[in-house]
Order: sequence, then structure tokens, then C-alpha cells
Amino acid sequence: MIYMFLANGFEEVEALAPLDLLRRAGCEVTTVGIGGDTIVGSHKIAVQVDIPDTMFRDARPEMIILPGGMPGTKNLDASRTVDVALRAAASSGAFLAAICAAPMVLGKRGYLNGKTATCFPGFEEYLTGADLAPDGVRVVTDGKVITAAGMGVAIEFGLALVRVLKGDDAANQLRAAVLAD
Repeated sequence: MIYMFLANGFEEVEALAPLDLLRRAGCEVTTVGIGGDTIVGSHKIAVQVDIPDTMFRDARPEMIILPGGMPGTKNLDASRTVDVALRAAASSGAFLAAICAAPMVLGKRGYLNGKTATCFPGFEEYLTGADLAPDGVRVVTDGKVITAAGMGVAIEFGLALVRVLKGDDAANQLRAAVLAD
């Protein structure tokens, strides 16, 4: 299963655009609310999640996705459930994906060691152990880790997630279908 964790203060576009693309591609994604059933984004858009964090139990997730935004990223960073999910994903060889400020959650826990990664400008100091992507590279896939710079590349980030899960053909077909070219 693929899980996207949402915490109050998340950046709505960074969550909903990739979620939409993944579901269009036929991926089963469960949204998990940190602290409840309805999570309010940084721009006051309320989202009803599939399950609250108290119901998360998957010991072998296929992918964990962390959208950015503030204070959403700080709330993800403080979540014991996110820690449990990331440990389970890393130990089972699953994908870890984060956009904007959220790569800091991965970096602070050592999941970026030896990986090339990107993030929203100003959060680079939290990408502990990572090699920073060259300027202008806004979405990076390095093995099982996918990072992106921010809301402006949410579609590219979503397509990168589809690419690692469903392959190049599926990502390219989806890119054409949503006029992302």
C-alpha cells in the first residue's frame, strides 16, 4: 500500500496533485491524517483523509509520501506514526518520497545518507548526509528516494512517483493525458 501522510498546515497542491496523478494511474493510495480525520492545509483547505494516524498499521508499505508546507512539515516531523511508517518502509525497501520542506523529515532521520536530494530553498541544512542536487534540478529520484523542491513541481513530483511505481510508459501516458507537456 502507498500512504500519504497529511498534517495540519500541509501544502495542499503538494499533496493533492500527486495524489490525483497516482490514483489516475491506478495506484491504491491511502491518506493518513496526523491527529484526526479532517486535516486543514496551510491555505485553510480542509481535507477528509482515508484514515486517522491511530489506524495506521502497515509493517510493509510500498511507499510513504510526505507533502511539505508549514507548519505541516513540523507536524509530520513530530509524529510518532510517521516515524513508525518511515522505519517500516526503509526496512522493507519501500520508496520514500517528500516534497518542499518535507525532505527535512527524511534527512533528520538519516534516510538521505548517500542520496542526491532536493528541497525548498532554505531547508538544505536538514538534508543530513545528502548530496544536494545541482541548481535547477527540482525533482530527484535516487534509488528508492524521491524528493522535490516545492509546489511548482507538484505535477512533476507526482509523475516521478508514478514512474517508479508503474514505469515510464504509464508516466508518459499520464503526462500526455493531463497535458503536462
